[in-house]
This record gives sequence, C-alpha cells and structure tokens, in this order.
Amino acid sequence: HVQLVESGGGSVQAGGSLRLSCVASGFPQNRVAMVWFRQAPGKEREGVAGISPVDMVDYADSVKGRFTISRDNVGNSVYLQMNNVKPEDTAMYFCAADPRWWQLKANRYHVWGQGTQVTVS
Repeated sequence: HVQLVESGGGSVQAGGSLRLSCVASGFPQNRVAMVWFRQAPGKEREGVAGISPVDMVDYADSVKGRFTISRDNVGNSVYLQMNNVKPEDTAMYFCAADPRWWQLKANRYHVWGQGTQVTVS
C-alpha cells in the first residue's frame, strides 16, 4: 500500500533552520508529485511547497526565499529545507503525494502522511 512518512520536525528559535523529510513507498510510479502542507490551530490547511514528477517546483508566497524543496536521486524522498523560520511558520506539517501534479491544491492529493510538528519561538 502507498505510504508517506515524515520526519524532522521539532522546536527551533526564530531565524533558525529546520529540515523536514518525507519518504514515499508503494507507488507504482518511480516519481510522483510530493507537496508539503501545513496547518496551524484554528487555521485552514495551506500549501507550502511542492515538487512535480519532473521536478517543477512551486512555493507559497509566504515562504519564497526561505524554504527550499528538493528530491533525492532515487526520487522517493523529498526534503523541505526551512531557513530563517518565523513564529508564523509554527504548524503541523504534512506531506502529500499523487502521481499527477496538482501544484498546491490540497483537495487534489489523496495520500497523506501523519504529520510532523514544527514550533518556532
């Protein structure tokens, strides 16, 4: 079965860095679209950064210039490098995937990880 496993969350001070990882398994395709979303308490889930099966990338305006999404050479692991983090980046971060590229549209992705908490103080 398809599965996504996130790791790398934690607590960090404002201005610091954090790196999230997401490993996909069970997809018949070698490379799938993988996207990071986040949800803070009382707020809607929002797209943060995504990478298409051919490595096109997309970012939310709020993280451009600070966050970078990348994929490993094998293709089934995606990383979110978070630099210069701010308190407003505090949220549960989720990885989602689909064989097709839906940019940062959350309702198009049907495979989700369990989430990893990021807290910026």
